[in-house]
Amino acid sequence: MTTDTGHPLPTRYDPRQAAMLAVFGMSCLAFIDNFVPVIARDIGLWQFHAARSAMILAGLLPLAVLMGWRLRPRSWRAVAWRSFCIASAMMLYFGATATMPVSQVAAGLLSSPIFVVLISWGFYGAEIGKWRWLAVTLGFAGVLLVLRPSGDTLSVLNVVPLFAGLLYALGAVATRRYCADENEAVLVAGFFGTSGLFGVVGLLVLAGTVTDPAIDGFFGTGLQTWTSDALFWTFWQAVVSVIGIGSLFRAYLLAEASHVAVFEYAFIVAAAFWGYMLWGQVPDAFALLGMAFIIAAGVVIIKRSGAA
Repeated sequence: MTTDTGHPLPTRYDPRQAAMLAVFGMSCLAFIDNFVPVIARDIGLWQFHAARSAMILAGLLPLAVLMGWRLRPRSWRAVAWRSFCIASAMMLYFGATATMPVSQVAAGLLSSPIFVVLISWGFYGAEIGKWRWLAVTLGFAGVLLVLRPSGDTLSVLNVVPLFAGLLYALGAVATRRYCADENEAVLVAGFFGTSGLFGVVGLLVLAGTVTDPAIDGFFGTGLQTWTSDALFWTFWQAVVSVIGIGSLFRAYLLAEASHVAVFEYAFIVAAAFWGYMLWGQVPDAFALLGMAFIIAAGVVIIKRSGAA
């Protein structure tokens, strides 16, 4: 996509509100994602995304008409590009979990703030001061302590999660620089529309094949008969996800991508909290130390908001 790198940044700027929205959004996603294993017992990734996106768009479009929200993008190319990047990142993330340890995949995806800083600095000349560099580095170190990716020999599969992190970072930067004049409804519709399209394509590719979630996994399973559990949790995934993702998208419209991206690490803290509350999972000492690093990174960003 051809873009104008000289496009001025918008006047709306509230880094503290952006931080709160990002933490809230990631906490919502962490809560509802705890129930993905329940869904994965009965259906596959593509069916899940196609159905969830259909549910969200079926509710969003009438609501947009009722509330008078604009759903026509001001820049089709910009919205299409950032939707493609973020939706592709999530597909790569979930796809890689079919053949790699989740810790490695998550560590790769959560490398996105590092890419955000590099993209903002290298391509747009953003002034990223030492405190923000320190916060990003500290946050990533915390992720490594929490997830502790293994030291297996590097292969193509090891690189897939890092590509997910790069794509997610590209989408995050595009949100701020090229979609700043878009409202949240446009961004949410674009993301879920693209995710739904990917889901439909995946189902078409797998059409005519006999698949079983227990054998083929979340990634390789085609269309399955709906169960009450899968339908129930897919519906609530749709409801809570649109709240969480809408909050995160709003955050990226209120502050620099390199600022907001650090607070996406709140997902780790929230996931640990909900894992304990829902399933009694207790983080070990390394995980707790990593969470402390993540929290410290967030505090540095808040204290230094407005500073280079």
